[in-house]
Amino acid sequence: MARRRLLLSTAAMAALLTTAAHAEASRDDATVSEVVITASPIAGDPDRFATIVDQVRRDDVLSNGGSNLADSLRDTPGVAGTGFATGASRPVIRGMDAQRVKIVENGQSSSDVSDVGPDHGVPIDPLAAQTIEVVRGAATLRYGSQAIGGVVNALNNRIPTHPASGLEGEVSAGYDSVAGTGEGAVSLDAGSGPFAVHVDGFGRRASNYDTPIGRQENSFFHGSGYSGGASYFFGADNDSRVGFSGTHYESRYGIPGDDTFIAMRQNKGAFGSSFKLGEGPLQTLNVDVSYADYTHSEIDPAGPTVLSTFNNKEWDGRTEAIFGEIGPLSAAALGVQVQDRKFEGLGEAANYLLPTHTESAAGFVFVEAPLGGFQFQGALRIEGVRISGTPASGVPTRANFTPVSVSAGFTYELTDNFRLGLTASSAARAPAQTELFAIGPHDGPQTFETGDPSLKIERANSLEATARYHLGSGGKIEAAVWGTRFDGYIYGALTGRTCDDAGVCAFGSPEVLKELNYSQRDANFWGVEIKGAFPLAKAMGGELSLNVLGDYVRAQFTSGGGDVPRIQPGRFGGGLGWTSSSFDASFLVLAVGSQDHVGVADSPTDGYTSVDAQLAWRPLGGSRKFEVLLVGHNLADETIRNATALNKDDVVMPGRDIRVVFLSRF
Repeated sequence: MARRRLLLSTAAMAALLTTAAHAEASRDDATVSEVVITASPIAGDPDRFATIVDQVRRDDVLSNGGSNLADSLRDTPGVAGTGFATGASRPVIRGMDAQRVKIVENGQSSSDVSDVGPDHGVPIDPLAAQTIEVVRGAATLRYGSQAIGGVVNALNNRIPTHPASGLEGEVSAGYDSVAGTGEGAVSLDAGSGPFAVHVDGFGRRASNYDTPIGRQENSFFHGSGYSGGASYFFGADNDSRVGFSGTHYESRYGIPGDDTFIAMRQNKGAFGSSFKLGEGPLQTLNVDVSYADYTHSEIDPAGPTVLSTFNNKEWDGRTEAIFGEIGPLSAAALGVQVQDRKFEGLGEAANYLLPTHTESAAGFVFVEAPLGGFQFQGALRIEGVRISGTPASGVPTRANFTPVSVSAGFTYELTDNFRLGLTASSAARAPAQTELFAIGPHDGPQTFETGDPSLKIERANSLEATARYHLGSGGKIEAAVWGTRFDGYIYGALTGRTCDDAGVCAFGSPEVLKELNYSQRDANFWGVEIKGAFPLAKAMGGELSLNVLGDYVRAQFTSGGGDVPRIQPGRFGGGLGWTSSSFDASFLVLAVGSQDHVGVADSPTDGYTSVDAQLAWRPLGGSRKFEVLLVGHNLADETIRNATALNKDDVVMPGRDIRVVFLSRF
């Protein structure tokens, strides 16, 4: 039944795309192009890129809820979450996570240890984001070899990027029923003359959440944070700036399926600048630097006793020179990036991973050029990576890698409304510290992990085709078909054995630690994605539209066969949306398939039907200065186990949730 649903879903995608391509609606000339920050150093209309850039706006961030970025991206095609804990669910893009998905804030590294273990959260709360972008393709080369699967960028105004006059801001408050969550956030921007300042703060407190089969114990989350920043603008049109920000984040959250909880803290400073150099070939120089001091402790509440502590101190710096027209190129960018990361584990964490030091330096180039009726985008990145650590042998080891990545994309505009894209890329990734140097028990995910210091560079050769079609002023459909061949795919392979803390492992053992060894095998990934909004009718001052959403990922090893573990299942569905000046309403029904293609010692998951709905009311004559949102998630109260979660046998996802949000802007 699940396979038939997915086949029908794929057929429906093709039918919808064909219908859109032959529609007679025309694009509204008054539509204002969005300016994309993440997708390229060269700003502009995101439709010019061969790959699709997904953007989640502020209202959607607030209505989606959740304490992690994965929850905010729940309706983004191709994106799932690791779902390990309320405070630790990292985005998964096209079946790729951890060391293949780079999490950044305003383009700078999140500087945490969420890539070291699935129980470790990302110290970026969605309440602090104005927009969240998901980028794939050539633009990922801007961020390094750890972005081979994609980039998730949380954007805010903590370092003001535009002059401000007077005071403006936003205050929000929310409550959800599934965990008794109370949350609030405030954001203020002010400026006078060449100066602009920003302050924000947030807090969230959630109890253990409810599921259809009872309360999920130890699933609570408490988090808070604050930030302040300022910029000075100068130049003829105030188009140059220098600025800085300081941010504090802290959280405390439980690990479902275990008794422990994590207490996390991060202090982060960032510097951002942009210098307008004139109208010649070299037009702009951007310099961005950040430093973060991160720590978290894994605590047994019985004592309470600190079992493990993870520390991470990280520098990230990037300089980009932006060029205008040069010969056949319409635009270009040259950049360098330097990163330095020092990690250490204390207490029981030292039995899992000894201190490591990761250093990298890279140069990259982006170019754009018209080629006949085509628009070309290309990127090249050459990176040097040095990782020092101590593997299971006990002998300190230094590994050196030189990943080289290249990408080329073409777009072709068939009509003013219809654009096709094709991207070919060969991206390389250096093995990460855990994959090389893990040496023992990790109590959070309950694994006994062993790295391999002889791992080689992983390479992903990809091809992706996209199509975009605009339907009038508010309708749009986007679809992608993609495939990736991995040479030397690095993954954590479960063996089916369980181990004690000393690493004595056996099949059928009563011990709880799952043996997981990092290794390499060639693999093929492929998938399809679609998202669209189709205007149906205008009446009574509003507009009715049909919304569709679907994605599917398949991943298999080519050497020896078998399935790549922990891949999200396919989903397809749709709903209706009504928008007007004072009132919006929508619902979305998704059929999520079962996941039977699982790896060794992994468990299959059942399919389910996801039902969400939303109402938005603007009582001040349609003004967006005050809004009330009423949102329902999992309204069918389905029992859901996350196929991408390492602890899915022990953890059920939240049940029916009713959420209310009050939002005031001034």
